[in-house]
Amino acid sequence: QVQVVESGGGLVQAGGSLRLSCQASGRTFSTYWKGWFRQAPGNERDFVAAVTWGGEGTSYGDSAKGRFTISRDVLKNTVSLKKNNLRPEDTAIYCCESQGRGGSSDDPRTYDYWGQGTQVTVSS
Repeated sequence: QVQVVESGGGLVQAGGSLRLSCQASGRTFSTYWKGWFRQAPGNERDFVAAVTWGGEGTSYGDSAKGRFTISRDVLKNTVSLKKNNLRPEDTAIYCCESQGRGGSSDDPRTYDYWGQGTQVTVSS
């Protein structure tokens, strides 16, 4: 069982930056992905970024490439998402998710554990 808790959301102006953190506890494997998904009202869940717990791989959705950076700290059991050059369309609830059995990094169906989510609002 893996428990996931997010933090770091808030209100930021367009062009600003924000860092989200995800505390993950419980058993995990180096090849399993830990990722961030987001969902805005009326939209489907959108893949943002993911990192393998062993650190060998990162994966980014189209909306995140060039602006967001995902990283993990094994000692602290945390995954961070640094977001730069934020846009109003980045406004959403961001949810940290963890795989329990491996699979594709950007497929939400391969993630078994997730937190409550944290709201990010970008004003224009």
